[in-house]
Amino acid sequence: MSQESPTSLDAIEPPSKRVGLVKAAGIIGIIGGILLILVAVVAWIAVTNQLMAEKITIPDDAAAFQGQQVTGPFTAFVQADVINQHALAASDGKTYAELEQDDPVRDTVMQASFLRASLFTSVVAYGVALFAAGMGVLAILFGWAIHRLASVPVVVKRSGIAGA
Repeated sequence: MSQESPTSLDAIEPPSKRVGLVKAAGIIGIIGGILLILVAVVAWIAVTNQLMAEKITIPDDAAAFQGQQVTGPFTAFVQADVINQHALAASDGKTYAELEQDDPVRDTVMQASFLRASLFTSVVAYGVALFAAGMGVLAILFGWAIHRLASVPVVVKRSGIAGA
């Protein structure tokens, strides 16, 4: 029985590297991230345009932004707060649900509630757009990292094996 001494060339076979799918996943991540950012920008602009079209001016008794037009999430939030203050002042501190059904102020408080809900919806829309943009940035970074890792060449160190 003879034993052959392995040489350094046939001791270790380098792994075959199949990274096409991994690279594709990285590219898809980058493209998806770009799309998320674009959609976020479009949503932000659409909500801003709709708020500006309403031509809502923040009154002087607001906590901030007095006299400014509602054009973004902060001004929308402040305007919603002012509407609530005015509604509570008109109803002696009662909410819509607390008012009697035949109370003439109930319609005013109801309308104020609807306006506040609309303004808060725009604030939430801004938040979702910002979240989508942030996720887009992360998707681009992860996609780039995955693509980059798949492009790194595999280095296999061959070493001789001592035979007996």
